[in-house]
Amino acid sequence: MERAMLEVTRTIVINPDEIQLDFIRASGPGGQNVNKVASAVQLRFDVQNSPSLSEEVRQRLLRIARKRVTEQGVLVIEARRHRTQERNRQDAIDRFVNLIRKAAETPKTRKKTKPTVESKRRRLEAKRKRGALKRLRERVPAIMN
Repeated sequence: MERAMLEVTRTIVINPDEIQLDFIRASGPGGQNVNKVASAVQLRFDVQNSPSLSEEVRQRLLRIARKRVTEQGVLVIEARRHRTQERNRQDAIDRFVNLIRKAAETPKTRKKTKPTVESKRRRLEAKRKRGALKRLRERVPAIMN
């Protein structure tokens, strides 16, 4: 059975052979079933050596998923929210695709702006009013007769 290519964006397509899915036992509540069935999914993807990613996307992905990437550059996503293996598998793949889509977005470059003359005037006027208000609170010296 041939697995279909995973289309992340129009320009990024991941070969399913690059993704390794391991089924592990989920921790936490679930009664006897949790000790017998490996329903949790661990998705592994080698970010460092993936031919499917451009260098910019690779660097952004490594920065975004910093805590989920091993020292060898392998992204590890664990899915254990659901009780069935299939739903956890789909959850892991969805989270993986969302991460790559987020990394594929080029961040907007910040354009330097200067405050307008009017905004500077308003700021200084507000400071003058505040200073005047504080001066009114000063202790009045006693008048000597």
